[in-house]
Amino acid sequence: MAKTMQPQELIDSAVVDPNGHKLGKVGNVYLADATHQPEWITVKTGLFGTKESFVPLSGAHTDHDGVHVQVDKDSVSDAPRIDADGHLSPEESAQLYKHYGLPVPRMSPDGRMDDRAAQGKGTGREKSRMDSAGTRQAAMGDAGRRRSEMDGRSGMDGRDKAGRDKLGRDDDRTMTRSEERLNVGTEQVETGRVRLRKYVVTEEQQITVPVSHEEVRIEREPIKDGRGGRAEIGEDEQDIILHAEKPVVNKETVAVERARLKTETVTEDQTVSGKVRKEQFEVTDDNGKHRKS
Repeated sequence: MAKTMQPQELIDSAVVDPNGHKLGKVGNVYLADATHQPEWITVKTGLFGTKESFVPLSGAHTDHDGVHVQVDKDSVSDAPRIDADGHLSPEESAQLYKHYGLPVPRMSPDGRMDDRAAQGKGTGREKSRMDSAGTRQAAMGDAGRRRSEMDGRSGMDGRDKAGRDKLGRDDDRTMTRSEERLNVGTEQVETGRVRLRKYVVTEEQQITVPVSHEEVRIEREPIKDGRGGRAEIGEDEQDIILHAEKPVVNKETVAVERARLKTETVTEDQTVSGKVRKEQFEVTDDNGKHRKS
């Protein structure tokens, strides 16, 4: 459901492209000089959100799951790298418009949008009279600060729309303290390879096999009453063939085992560290004494 975008509501919101892919989180919001409405946002990408890419808000709308923009993830990844330093010069703006295929707002000779653009038919911006910045930064979300640079506007005495000066003071008696925080995530990386292979070894194997053989023995049988017939004395011989079993070895190949490689996920705790900055309060009285808190 579309609604008017407020810079402070956009900070740290998820950014979603037309295909439903999440691009990252909103880091900064840039306002158009002429309309003071959000025109560009920077999207924090990378493992720790260290990279910022400019994304146009033309045709975008907010929903419960974040800011839905009209450019896809690849276009944002290939966008020109421009420092999010508070301004977009006319040249930088034109470079971004050209990359995203958007029409560059038309300007009148005095540096203001023409009537057609001012009526909302274009995405034009009013040039600043004090410098040539075409678009102004509206908010910075990493440290929880929100500021709107008013370089081309007078009568504000160094204060933004919310009445805060450039040092973060809300009025004469209050001051906002900010600090950086670490945002840590994880990514999948390749740590090594494992290979399963098999090889051949030769070993001695002994198996006991029962075998049989034939042996000769003499069986004697007495002859009674001369019934053996006529006998003669002389030499004689008789041959008998003996048999025996011997082991015969044959080899065959059989499957005995199957192995496969599998992976399992083991979760462990790792400690990461990084340096962050934070602001501290210090009170100084008329005697020069300092008190920190």
